[in-house]
Amino acid sequence: MKKTFAALMAFGFLASPAAAHEVWIERDATGPARIYLGEPADVVPDAGDPEFPNLKAPKLFQADASKPAPLVRRANHIEAAVAGSGDLRLTDDNVFAPWEGEGGKWEGVVYYARAGRAEARTVLDLEISPVNANADSFAVSWLGKPLAGAKVTVVNADRWQKSFIADAQGRVTVPVTTPGRYLLSVSHDVEGARALGGKTVAKTIHVSTLTFAKQ
Repeated sequence: MKKTFAALMAFGFLASPAAAHEVWIERDATGPARIYLGEPADVVPDAGDPEFPNLKAPKLFQADASKPAPLVRRANHIEAAVAGSGDLRLTDDNVFAPWEGEGGKWEGVVYYARAGRAEARTVLDLEISPVNANADSFAVSWLGKPLAGAKVTVVNADRWQKSFIADAQGRVTVPVTTPGRYLLSVSHDVEGARALGGKTVAKTIHVSTLTFAKQ
């Protein structure tokens, strides 16, 4: 995820900005949710990531996906006023337009994000969830089933970054030591035709993040 679009092109890869970007949610206590697009290990610029304009209308919700929160656009993030302190989730399949990948096949990306680890249940197609409420062990699931061998990247408050490989049950244990915000991310490629961004793509890259704070 750390390679920029320009770097990928310089080395001859046919790629999209999606190759270097993730969507994530940050929330402090019961304050508003802040939705970002960028590279989580880097400081978000005051004016937002160069690709931030592509983040237009993510669907952020609490318990009910049919009731998305209203959004307000800020300088470098999108803000959503939400009540209470429960976990938040979002989906967005309209950030980057499909691109022509290897072999001339069209590819696309779908983003998912979650903030909080208060509950173990999963809702999103691709989700990282605690195995128990507030646990430091997490499970990666795809369509409600464990995703064995998933590569989970962790970025902590000090921007320390390390990747872990999920076991047969899709589980990883994260060293939650330094106080501050943690971000976990995972991606999962799915081959097969589907409609996305006005095109029929042959491969869909699903990217999901989880953030939580350690006091």
